[in-house]
Amino acid sequence: MKITIVGAGQVGGTLAEHLAGEANDITVVDINGNRLQELQDRLDIRTVLGMGCHPDVLLRAGMEDADMIVAVTSSDEINMLACQVAYSLFRTPTKIARVRAQSYANPRFRDKLFTAEHIPVDVLITPEQVVTDYIRRLVEQPGSLQVLDFANGIMQLVAVRAYNGGPLVGKQLRSLKEHLPKVDTRVAAIFRHDRSIVPKGDTVIEAGDEVFFIAARDNIRTVLGELRQQELPYRRLIIAGGGNVGFRLAQALEHDYNVKIIEFTRARCEFLAEHLDRTTVLNGSATDQDLLREENIDKTDLFLALTNDDEVNIMASLLAKRLGCRKVLTLIQNPVYADLMQAGEIDIAVSPQQATASLLLTHVRKSGAVNVHSLRRGAAEALEIIVHGDAKSSKVVGRKIEDIVSPPGATLAALERNGKVVIAHRDTVIENGDHVIVFVVDKRRVKDIERLFQVGFSFF
Repeated sequence: MKITIVGAGQVGGTLAEHLAGEANDITVVDINGNRLQELQDRLDIRTVLGMGCHPDVLLRAGMEDADMIVAVTSSDEINMLACQVAYSLFRTPTKIARVRAQSYANPRFRDKLFTAEHIPVDVLITPEQVVTDYIRRLVEQPGSLQVLDFANGIMQLVAVRAYNGGPLVGKQLRSLKEHLPKVDTRVAAIFRHDRSIVPKGDTVIEAGDEVFFIAARDNIRTVLGELRQQELPYRRLIIAGGGNVGFRLAQALEHDYNVKIIEFTRARCEFLAEHLDRTTVLNGSATDQDLLREENIDKTDLFLALTNDDEVNIMASLLAKRLGCRKVLTLIQNPVYADLMQAGEIDIAVSPQQATASLLLTHVRKSGAVNVHSLRRGAAEALEIIVHGDAKSSKVVGRKIEDIVSPPGATLAALERNGKVVIAHRDTVIENGDHVIVFVVDKRRVKDIERLFQVGFSFF
C-alpha cells in the first residue's frame, strides 16, 4: 500500500515506524528537515520537505498514485486542507485527518462538513478523545496495565502484572478452569523479562509476568482476581493538568468518582470551574508538596499526571507516590521515558501516540480488521478481524482452531458470534461472519495473519 503521511511529529513518526518494513511504500511530508532526517536515518521511508497541504509538495510526495493520505500535523486546518487537495487534484481513495478542535468534531456540524462535496475526510482522528477513552478504561479496571475493547465493548483484552499471592501464580495455565469453573477466559500472551511466551496448558505463571487475557467484559474483574490480589475500585482521583485530556477525563468521570483537578494557569482554572459540574478545581502546581498534602494525597486512590510536559508528569507522579498515593498513572510522550518508568514507582505509563497509532492502524490494515491495537510499545498487536468466505474459499472457515495453521506467535484467542462472546478452544470451529480476536506477539507476522484471513476468488 502506498501511504503519504503529512506530519512527522510524535503521531506521524510513530505511525511511520509501525508501517515501515511491512511492504508498504511510505512517504512522510513535513516542514522540519531535522525531524525528517531523523526518521529517514532509522526507517526505510521516503521524505519530502515542504508544507503538506501545498499541491506541488504533495505531487513531489507521489500523491498521484497514493492509496491513502494520513494528515496528522498539529494544525487541524492544514490536515483538512491536505485531504481536500489530495481528493480534488489526485482523487486519493482514503483520507484520514487528525482534528483536535471539538467544534469540528461536534456531531451537529461534523456530518455536514466532512463529505465529498465539502471537506472530503473519510476518517477523523481526535487524539485527546482517544487517550481519554484509553485512560477511562484503566480507571474502570483497577490493577490493569492496558484495557482494550473489542466487539463493540462486549469483550476486553486486559494486560496485568502477576504478583506474589495471586491464586494462579506458580501454577499451570490449565488450572485456570479449575479456579474459575463458571468463567470462560483465555490467556493470549505472556511477557517475561520483555520476552514473549506463547501460552500453553503447562505454562507456569511467575510473579512479575505481564499477562494478556481476554474475556467477556462482565468477567474481567473476576479473572483479574486470579492473577493478582483483588484491588478495591478507585474512588478518590486527583488529575494533574487541566488541558484537553485532563478536562475530558474529568467530564467523563466526575459523576462516578470523587475528582479533583490541579491546574497551574488561573485562566484555565476558571474555564474548568465553569464547565465541570462536580470536579473540585485547584489552582497550583502538581509538584507542590504542601498542596498535595493539603488535598490528602495519602488517601487518594489514583493520581493521574496528564500535563503536556513529561518531566512534570514524572516528577509529580513520583512525589505523589512517595507521599502515600495508592497508584499513579503517568502520561509520557517520550517512549524512552515510558520504558524506563513502567513497572518502577510509576504503576502505569500511558503513551498517547501509541493509543492514536492503534486507531490509525485499524484503517491501514488490509486483513478486514475492524479494530487494531498496538501493544508493548508497538512490538505486538491485537486485531479484530471479520471472517468472510466458506470452506472452499477460506483457510479458516469451517475449521477447528487446532486445524488452522497460524503464524508462529499468533493466538486466535476469542470470537464474537451473533452478539455473544466465544472464547476460542482447540475444538472451536470458525464460521463466516465471526469477529475473531487475534493476538500477534511479533508485529512482523501481521502480514501472515492478513494472508491467513484473505478470501480466495471462488468466494466471488
